[in-house]
Amino acid sequence: MSLPAAWVDRIFARLAIVYGEEFLARWRAVSMADVKTDWANTLAYYEADPGAIAWALENLPSGKPPTVLQFRDLCRQAPAPEVPRLPEPEADPKRVAAEVAKLRGHLAATKAPTHDGKAWADVILARAAAGERVAPYALACAKVARGLQVRMEG
Repeated sequence: MSLPAAWVDRIFARLAIVYGEEFLARWRAVSMADVKTDWANTLAYYEADPGAIAWALENLPSGKPPTVLQFRDLCRQAPAPEVPRLPEPEADPKRVAAEVAKLRGHLAATKAPTHDGKAWADVILARAAAGERVAPYALACAKVARGLQVRMEG
C-alpha cells in the first residue's frame, strides 16, 4: 500500500512553495518519479490519517527542507485526532438506591465485630492475679495497656 500519487504531488507542491529551489534541487540527480514513489511508500501509513500530513505541512521546520524520513517524523508528532464520545448515560435513581442498599447489606454482613484490642492485657493480668507465674515484662506491658500503676524495679 502506498500514499496516493495525488497526495504526494500536493505535498511536493507545498514543500516547493515553502522551500523553493532548495527542495527541488535536492532531487536533481534522481528521477522525480522514483523520489515521489519513495515518499508514497514511506508515508503510506498516513493515508488513514491525513490530518497528520496536514499538521506536518502546517508545522514545517524553518531552514532546510525535510527529507522523507524527517517529514514522516513530523507527521508522527501530530496530535491525536479528537474522537467523538457518546454522552454519559443518566443514572436511574431507583436502580442506584437498590445497588446502594445491597452494598450496605453486604458491608454490614462482612463488618468485623468490634472488640477490645487490649483484651490480651486482661488475660495476662488475670493469670498473674491467679498466682500463675508471668514474665515481668509481659505483666508490665499489660499494666501499661490498662493504665495501671507500674512499679519499675532496677
